[in-house]
Parts: sequence; structure tokens; C-alpha cells
Amino acid sequence: MNFNLNENKDVVVLLGAGSMGTAIVKRIGVGKTIFIGDISKKNLEERAKELRTGGYIVETQKVDALDRNSVEEFAKKASELGKVKYFIDTAGASPSQASPEHIINLDLIATAEAIDIFANYIAEGGAGLIISSQTGYMMNFTPEVEKELALTPTDKLKDIEFLKNDAIVNSGTAYITAKRANHLRVRTAAATTWGQKHARINTISPGIIVTPLAYDEFNSAGNTYQDMIASSPARRVGTSEEIARAAEFLLSDESSFITGTDLLIDGGVIASINSGRYKLGIR
Repeated sequence: MNFNLNENKDVVVLLGAGSMGTAIVKRIGVGKTIFIGDISKKNLEERAKELRTGGYIVETQKVDALDRNSVEEFAKKASELGKVKYFIDTAGASPSQASPEHIINLDLIATAEAIDIFANYIAEGGAGLIISSQTGYMMNFTPEVEKELALTPTDKLKDIEFLKNDAIVNSGTAYITAKRANHLRVRTAAATTWGQKHARINTISPGIIVTPLAYDEFNSAGNTYQDMIASSPARRVGTSEEIARAAEFLLSDESSFITGTDLLIDGGVIASINSGRYKLGIR
């Protein structure tokens, strides 16, 4: 059955078929073609079924976010489906799931490559959103390191001494570094490659959001998450729907004057850390 007989539908691209990304595309994908990429065929099938039974138009493609050619093919296919209006990138691995090297490769370098690639395919007036993390605020980097993370050409990122040495001390440090780099790379892209297309791009940094992925962290982090919740002003976790509401705003024309910025949605965890109420331990 064809649920939408209209032609020339705009395309919403989601890289990473998780629950948070799905919540976002549900809010912005009505009347559009939703194109989802993920390395897991099972994830793609589950998300496509969930969306299609809700009346959305969905296409899928298996994508390896670590393979630049795979992401390039994904972006090309998206452009063949229609005008790429929105790009959302949620692909990544958490500290409990991966080695420091894998986190740097996936959450930092692969994300930087996706930003570069989709700058060539996003439609004029389109918008992008990278899902980062509150951890991007959990470490102070020197101005020199921040400049390198922001401005080094993507194909040279692996050569940064900080990434080869300091950033891979442990998975926690690697994750923090990657998420801070997300903020910085988006800021640069907003003023350069994406700005030249008259397109906007921003990041969102969620705090403790309950998703299937988050349960891995809850089970591996000891009391860390519980202590963060207890010390935060909100005194609770967040939900994917709360992130999706903010994402909808940042992607919409209602925020047409916002680009190159990060929106921290953490219930006040970073405020608690900065005020000294909670002492962070990086593992």
C-alpha cells in the first residue's frame, strides 16, 4: 500500500537506528521520506516496521559509519530519494561498549566525516543535528587542543598527538574527547561547508536519557549514574521524547537564526559538577 501519493517529498536522513533518533524522526518526518542507515540489519528492520505501522514512509540502507565510502553511498542514495532537508546523526558507542580507539574512530572521526559528506548533499535551507553528550562538558581542554579538534582536516585528525596519546588513556576520556570534538567540528562546519550551502547544523548534548543503550551504562557504571541523578537539580532521568522535542525545534524554521551551537539537555548535571556539588570520576 502506498500511504503517500505526493511526489517530490523531502527526505529526513537518520544515521543510527536507535530509539532517540527514531523519536526525533517521528516528530519531523510526517509527509516526508525517512531514510535510515545502520550497521545492523535487525535494527533497520525493527525501526522501519515501527515507523511504517505508524503511517510513515521509510527507506533503509545498511551503512558502516566507520567506512567513509559506505557513508558516501548512503548520502548519495538519500539525494536520489529527494531533497535532503534534514540530517540527524546518532551513531556512536558508549564507554562501556567499546575500547578508547574504537570510540575515537566512531564517535569522533566518523562523525566528522559524516558532517563533511552531508554538507555536499544537504539542500539549501536544510538543517543537520549531531547527537553528542553532556560528557563534552566534563573536561577542560587547552586552547591549542580545542583548535586542533575544531580545524584539523578530517583526514588528518588521526595524526593529532592528543588523540594518539592523551585521549586513549581510557574509554571515558576517549568518549569525553569525542563529544567535545563534536561540538567544535559542528561549530566550524556551520561557518564553512554547511554555511556555504545556506544550511544550518547544531548539536544536542543529552544527559542521562533512558534508552536500551543507557542500560549498559547503568549496569557497568556502579553508582555513577545514580549519584549524578541525586546531585542534579532535576533529580530524574530524561526521555528520548524530551530530546526529540528539542531536536524538532533546532531542525525547524523556528530556529532559523541558530547554527553552530550546542544545546545541553542534562537536568542540571553539568551545573552540579561545575558548582562542586558532584565530583566526577572518569573511568
